[in-house]
Amino acid sequence: MQNKTISEINEIYDLELERIIKTIKKEKAKKVLLQFPEGMKPYSQVISDEIEKRVKCACFIFLDSCFGACDIPVEAERLGIDLIVQFGHSSWNFKKGKIKIV
Repeated sequence: MQNKTISEINEIYDLELERIIKTIKKEKAKKVLLQFPEGMKPYSQVISDEIEKRVKCACFIFLDSCFGACDIPVEAERLGIDLIVQFGHSSWNFKKGKIKIV
């Protein structure tokens, strides 16, 4: 698979990076877990790097399987994750314990 730039990935998928950046800043999230469906996982590092470049946070990529919006990593709270960003799912806002999910 050919490496793609963030611009090329954003042409394929509506990444909503501005919304993500705004939410990270608003929530003052320092540890952000990025969750991708299988088809987007090849681009996960490029997307993570772009987010870290644009906002001061540490991004962690969840590489386990993802079966949809209800598939929330139970380990996230134990790892001190402040915010979960799920890519490729329908729009919704949800909160599990102390962690906000977008």
